[in-house]
Amino acid sequence: MNIVPRAISVSILAILVSASTSLGAALQIGWDDLAPPPTTYENPFADLTNEQLDDLRTVLRAQSFAEDELPDELQTSAEAARLRLEEQDLDIDWLFEQRQMIMEKRREEAVSTRPDMIGSEIRMPGYLLPLDLKDGRAVEFLLVPTMGACIHTPPPPANQMVHVRYPAGVEVAGLYTPIWISGTLSSNLSEQTVRYSDGEARIEVSYAMTADLVEPF
Repeated sequence: MNIVPRAISVSILAILVSASTSLGAALQIGWDDLAPPPTTYENPFADLTNEQLDDLRTVLRAQSFAEDELPDELQTSAEAARLRLEEQDLDIDWLFEQRQMIMEKRREEAVSTRPDMIGSEIRMPGYLLPLDLKDGRAVEFLLVPTMGACIHTPPPPANQMVHVRYPAGVEVAGLYTPIWISGTLSSNLSEQTVRYSDGEARIEVSYAMTADLVEPF
């Protein structure tokens, strides 16, 4: 009795059952599940008037020029704006320091990942934005939450994109293809180059995955 083919069949069946069970146990998530809870902080600009905010923008814009390159008209406007703000007892330098701190906090929020999601088997939907094609199939791509993200629009926050490698490749029907991805989620802040017809952009991405399965949406 030849038992080798049967042994091979049993092994293959065990692998298929194991893969099916693994995919079936994947946690189905949405994009909100990738963003950490927002942090709270005081915003010293919240109670300022539109006129005060405009004056601050004028002063800040003037400060972006080298002294010998500052246009006379802007210098005059900035000096008048600074005088108005100081007459209202606003500490301009302190406000600019707070602005920088807020920008840093917002960036940290944009790139932070969810520790409890890292290493999880997940399944999630999104749009495929190709990065690398082989024989017309995407083997590396960004999964993004909305159609049109990153192309002539501001990119989503870094923690709202996933850098996906899929060696088997997935057929791309258009620039954006709606799909499901399944696999183990990892945290890997990286910069990816997105190319389009008239240029390219460098995009920060917080999550990564080597996908086990990519399916049409």
